[in-house]
Amino acid sequence: MLEALPGAWRRRNTHAQVWALALPMILSNLTVPLVALVGSTVVGHLPHAWQLGAVALALSFYTLVVSVSGFLRMGTTGLAAQAAGRDDARALRRILLQSLTLAALLSGVLAGAAWPLAQLAFAHMHISDALHVAAQSFLGLRLWGLPGMLVQFVLVGWFLGRQDARTPLAIMWFTNGINIVLTPALVLGMDMGIAGAAVAGIAAEYLGAAMGLWRARRWLAGDARSTLDRAGFLAWQHWHPLLAINRDIFLRTLALEIVFLGVAMRGAQLGDAVVAANALLLNGLRFASHALDGLAHAVEALCGRAIGRGDRQALLAVLVVAGGWSLMISLVFSLVFLALGQNFIDLQTDLPAVRAAAADYLPWLALLPVVAVWSYLLDGLFIGATRAREMRDAMLVSLLLTLPLAWWWQGLGNHGLWMALLAFMAWRALSLGWVAWRLARRDAWVGAAAATAT
Repeated sequence: MLEALPGAWRRRNTHAQVWALALPMILSNLTVPLVALVGSTVVGHLPHAWQLGAVALALSFYTLVVSVSGFLRMGTTGLAAQAAGRDDARALRRILLQSLTLAALLSGVLAGAAWPLAQLAFAHMHISDALHVAAQSFLGLRLWGLPGMLVQFVLVGWFLGRQDARTPLAIMWFTNGINIVLTPALVLGMDMGIAGAAVAGIAAEYLGAAMGLWRARRWLAGDARSTLDRAGFLAWQHWHPLLAINRDIFLRTLALEIVFLGVAMRGAQLGDAVVAANALLLNGLRFASHALDGLAHAVEALCGRAIGRGDRQALLAVLVVAGGWSLMISLVFSLVFLALGQNFIDLQTDLPAVRAAAADYLPWLALLPVVAVWSYLLDGLFIGATRAREMRDAMLVSLLLTLPLAWWWQGLGNHGLWMALLAFMAWRALSLGWVAWRLARRDAWVGAAAATAT
């Protein structure tokens, strides 16, 4: 196995394939934290720290709902990639329509569940009244954009599974560009305050979904092979893999987002300045993770195609090439955070208390990319192989191993909180790596995953 790694790295066509998908996804992914950065910067220049804290706290809940819905993108990518590997146009159409149907049904359910849960959580936090009222109002508005966001997840996953990274780039740049333009215009230009940031997000998500649906319709109309198989669309044997994969990825992502929600809630208990500082620092982690996710998305699509074709050598080459580039990029992010972290904080806010609080925790931010990178890469492998159950189990084990550490370190204040987050990322990488190694020893990646897809 080890002797094959240098040869896999030297496969130039694999480097080209990885970057053909990764570069557009990196460029599109970076617009997501850019939206958060612009929003934080605009709200950070409003007169009160509780305004920034309210947006950060409310967005933690909204991000929880959106992120746990990410199974729609991941499940669609894996299934579409394997269908593309088999050159099955009818399956591609069926997967898209089934996933869009699932997105429409889930958007109402998730929004309806998120609102009372958030109200309950806000009521039990030790936060100021002003922050409580503002966060509740912001979240209530923001949830109206959820259906548009879920439709975008399906479309991005489907196009990526088809080895088309340019269309997801167009969808995300269009959506986030609108958000970036509207946020300062509504918050500051029209003096709407933090409500303007919520309205900007809602408008951007629906317009982006409409643009993506138009692009998908053009592709379906142009491929005569992709006729709708109504019996296949309704058949349980085609719904079962989609629902099972999405269920397991949902549980895996819910556990992940509970961790980040816990960071926000614990930070809120430590004071308005601390919760705001953590939000600004996590914007840095989001930049790094979204860039590294571009490579992970390439791994999803290319590993899924290799598995659909039964090509073990291509599967190994994708992992080696994407892994090498991921490590190099994570090191760059860590060095940038060490050298320019304070400038990054100062750009986002001019509140002295928030700047001072954030500066104390910059070393933790610098450590995170090189620890977290391996879980991002391995997630791509498991998603492309549609091995969602193993992903779920590894995530739950990581969460259970982290909880006692978080409790033990709570006396260290916000430093203990960041230590727990770092430990969680390390457990994720180790648990996924152990499962991947065991499957590789049994030569179970290609055959079993392909059987699941069919």
